[in-house]
Amino acid sequence: MKFTALVRTIPRHPNLREITGLLQSRSFQLDFVPRDAKAKPKRYKYPAFYDPYGPRPPPSDKIIQLAERIAALPSEERIQIGPTLREKLRHPKMQPISVEGMDAGPQSHGSSKVEEKKAEKTAFDVMLEKFDAAAKIKVIKEVRGFTNLGLKEAKDLVEKVPALLKQGVTKEEANNIIEKIKAAGGVAVME
Repeated sequence: MKFTALVRTIPRHPNLREITGLLQSRSFQLDFVPRDAKAKPKRYKYPAFYDPYGPRPPPSDKIIQLAERIAALPSEERIQIGPTLREKLRHPKMQPISVEGMDAGPQSHGSSKVEEKKAEKTAFDVMLEKFDAAAKIKVIKEVRGFTNLGLKEAKDLVEKVPALLKQGVTKEEANNIIEKIKAAGGVAVME
């Protein structure tokens, strides 16, 4: 009831429609031209291949001569071009990508021989398995000794047993850490 009373109290302008025009006016598109309904759609010609960098100039004569000289070299010398250019231009050497654990399809006899000749592990992880409740403070001090952790972080790490103490260390360093933890009253293992 109140709403209808409110609508009736708002004065209406007698020529409001003439002032505002049609509701579908195209005032925001000043150059709008309606499409001819009888006109055929435009056909665009696409290039044979897409080059995101646009047209390139042809190579210079010097580059063409260099390519011809490289193509004329024997295969042994052509193999040496890549490493020599990498060294001259000081490009970093590309590291091989590890495909360990990826499914590469059916295994051949050659791959089983590679597994047998697997290199000895050089990097080890040290895990804290358990510790004596009475020796907790000694273990925390030892953990702080060979890590860069503060007191609170070392305490939190020791309380989350089993926890990874150090990662990617040599065998000698791992054995040294295990002995220190054992002397403090804890049990650590090397993985």
